[in-house]
Amino acid sequence: MDNSESKKIMGNVPVPKLMLKMGIPMILSMILQAVYNIVDSAFVSNMPSNGESALNALTLAFPLQMLMVAISIGTGVGANALLSKSLGEGNKEKASKTAGNAIFCAIIIYIFFLAFGVFGVPVYISTQTANTLIFNMSADYLQICCIMSIGIVFFSIYEKLLQATGHSIYSTISQIAGAITNIILDPILIYGLIGLPEMGVKGAAYATVIGQCVSFLLALLFHLKVNKDISNNLKYIIPSAKTIGQIYSIGLPAIIAQALMSVMTYALNIILGTISEAMVTAYGLYYKIQQFILFAAFGLRDAITPIISFSHGMKNRSRIYDGIKFGLLYTLIIMLAGTAVVEFFAVPFSNIFGLSGNTQSLCISAMRVISISFIFAGANIAFQGIFQALNGEIESLIVSVCRQIIFVIPVAWIFAQIAKTSPDLSWIVWTAFLIAEVLSSVISIYLLTRINKKLKNLC
Repeated sequence: MDNSESKKIMGNVPVPKLMLKMGIPMILSMILQAVYNIVDSAFVSNMPSNGESALNALTLAFPLQMLMVAISIGTGVGANALLSKSLGEGNKEKASKTAGNAIFCAIIIYIFFLAFGVFGVPVYISTQTANTLIFNMSADYLQICCIMSIGIVFFSIYEKLLQATGHSIYSTISQIAGAITNIILDPILIYGLIGLPEMGVKGAAYATVIGQCVSFLLALLFHLKVNKDISNNLKYIIPSAKTIGQIYSIGLPAIIAQALMSVMTYALNIILGTISEAMVTAYGLYYKIQQFILFAAFGLRDAITPIISFSHGMKNRSRIYDGIKFGLLYTLIIMLAGTAVVEFFAVPFSNIFGLSGNTQSLCISAMRVISISFIFAGANIAFQGIFQALNGEIESLIVSVCRQIIFVIPVAWIFAQIAKTSPDLSWIVWTAFLIAEVLSSVISIYLLTRINKKLKNLC
């Protein structure tokens, strides 16, 4: 596909149709990414012994896994927006250099997490638990995920390169293949089926990283086959300070935004742990269930960003406004559907993971209370994608900090003090999420009006 064909897709297809064409595969891709996070939990929670402890162990490992994904995807987001804008400007050389330097960054990211897997995991886990059994299982799981993180790091880059050129269907196929691989391998490696040894949480980790590697290899093959707008000459991998700076001027706020999810989860693990281990387990499981809904919003955001960014490069104000309007509308529809699903299936969801007693009650209350915030959370996620596409990286970062740190952690801590003295009021802790999303959405609307004033002068 030559550059004129890129413009034919990204610059001429009506925005509502283009957003659905790009967004649906991206939504499926993100939902399947959530599968990686929840399938392991479903299988380990039903282990013959120590299932709930294993589920707790994966909860403690989860913030670091999220950080790994945050840095990788954030780098991809920066490359995606810069590459889309470059193609919108007709600058194929800049697009190729962007892709090559993104791959260089992926190499550095993998080396970092490899080193952390070897040296840093025990210290990290020890800050969250003193339970020896949970510590050992969590460390075993996380070390494997870090040392073999090459799959998730490089897939995150090639996924965004495919999305930037309108080939999101191929990234979805890659994600599906990896998810299916993970689902098949999980019971085999965890429970020791077909003659293999029973590996427990280690088996869950190996199933995850093998699935990620399958996704990476397929995405690489698709990139080489269909991304004809991008030259894969090795000279473009040679690091350029200017190009890397441009990638991270867009991608760093996205990295911080997703990394804040890791910080928030880590902090909440500690806060909830002062109430009970059951609260930590319930929150960890709920968080993975909600990802099926919020990751759908992230998937649509990843369609919103290149569409608006490409239109920005073309200086086409009407397509920019259509991107904003339909991006918010489609996100609202997804979040309304997601809220209904979680509210209706709260009890069946908790049963899948073999929960019982207090832990199950806490998990159900989390689903019932926090899901009310999905509509506001989805709007905030869409606003962040809009801001990133319009060079509003700081605005995107402000929203992230508000919804995941400033408005949630202090409120959760205050409500946790109430829950410790009145266990029947434990559900009040979950309302911190609703408060944070509502306040952040008000800020998002204000920031959009400010960007709109700048946009009128630029286009």
